[in-house]
Amino acid sequence: MISSDGDLAIYVHWPFCKAKCPYCDFNSHVRHFGIDSKQYTEALAAELAWFADCSPGRKVTSIFFGGGTPSLMPPAMVGHVLDRIASLWEVAADIEATLEANPTSVEAENFRGYRAAGINRVSVGVQALDAESLKMLGRQHSVDEALNAYRLAAKIFPRSSFDLIYARPGQTEKAWASELSQALGEQQGHMSLYQLTIEPDTAFHRLKAEGKLEVPDDETSDTLYEVTQDLTAKAGLHAYEVSNHARPGDESRHNLHYWHYGEYAGVGPGAHSRFTIDGAKRALAAERHPESWLKRVEEAGNGIITNDPLSGPQQADEMLLMGMRVSAGIDLSRFESLAGRPLDRGRIDGLSALGLVAQSGQTLKATPKGRRLLNAVIGELAS
Repeated sequence: MISSDGDLAIYVHWPFCKAKCPYCDFNSHVRHFGIDSKQYTEALAAELAWFADCSPGRKVTSIFFGGGTPSLMPPAMVGHVLDRIASLWEVAADIEATLEANPTSVEAENFRGYRAAGINRVSVGVQALDAESLKMLGRQHSVDEALNAYRLAAKIFPRSSFDLIYARPGQTEKAWASELSQALGEQQGHMSLYQLTIEPDTAFHRLKAEGKLEVPDDETSDTLYEVTQDLTAKAGLHAYEVSNHARPGDESRHNLHYWHYGEYAGVGPGAHSRFTIDGAKRALAAERHPESWLKRVEEAGNGIITNDPLSGPQQADEMLLMGMRVSAGIDLSRFESLAGRPLDRGRIDGLSALGLVAQSGQTLKATPKGRRLLNAVIGELAS
């Protein structure tokens, strides 16, 4: 389902974790001294109100609690945030409300509370199904805990995602095929399957630079990617985005809203937004440091430190970057309307001749071959 132009998605960032995973470059923080959930609830509510004041009359079609580790939030806090959103905007009758969850037994105890609060979809970060890999990834759950938590989530929530990381150090084609097959036997319609990437300023990046971490080479990664596409397709989960697979109808509507370049308001430390204010689309970002964000919200009603207008060509570039990730592709007429020019016909024809993109009417999309080289394809189209 593609949202209409007037629809709005809400992202809520909870930046706290029990520990920082060595591969993670997200805005996440460990606080051993405790967190005042009431204070953060009030700050999130204030920032939501600021967005509502800037652009009233919108309809919210999806809400996503990300992090960090949102499953560390008290269920009552999640409920207060959802109630606040409903008081500020019209909320779609079929709204999708997702929460990212870690599958430790302690956090799983909150699942029924989240469901009662209004969450109807969870994304469970299983990440691996063998003990050695979980330890290497810095995860704090066991395989049994992960499977038990996912099964509990699948019983409680109408929709769930089973999330894994592959192309891990030392991972073989046979091992990944076995692990993915096991996960496919557990999933309930949606899987997020991410290749491990070594991001700057992470523990893995430092280990790799020191020669202490060896990741699969490009050929092995390509083979693991092909195994992923083959097994998920056979299980009836189509690749609707580069790393996301679902049965028809079970796609993440919130993420599709992003990828189709819909508008979204992000609240919480470090949250980003693409949001129209006074008729102009803007790129907004909040202060990343949680306590600094909290102080800004208490003083000014929001924690935003970046608020830049986006020109038509900038919007077109962002739409291209996001939209080519999905199997549905992009609308060329929308690109032209934003950019004030069409995409270069010669570049499209050149990529088509290489079998990397395909055009049907006004729709341009990456082929399966092109999706393996997506960054290069987008770079060629955008240049």
